[in-house]
Amino acid sequence: MAKPVTLVTFVLPSTLGHWGSGATEVRVFAVADSDEGRPTLGGALHTLRRTHPMLEKRLCDEHGGIRRHISMFVCGENARRLGGLACALPPGAEVYVLPAL
Repeated sequence: MAKPVTLVTFVLPSTLGHWGSGATEVRVFAVADSDEGRPTLGGALHTLRRTHPMLEKRLCDEHGGIRRHISMFVCGENARRLGGLACALPPGAEVYVLPAL
């Protein structure tokens, strides 16, 4: 059986668009860790690491976690409250990225 996959759209502020090839939206696929699992924010960031490594470095710290000054909202909810990197992503999820002011 194949692992579940979902398309994830990272919506970026213009200040980070430069690192996302000039785009304010970056789409990647998130793949679940197992056949029964669901794609997660961590899985989406893992794909982002391969497709846009400079952007991923602006979003994640050296341990692979979300940087303290970055907030990510998955379908309108703060990802930290949904389990952080373990947050399950619904099909077609939008992740809004907001840097601290």
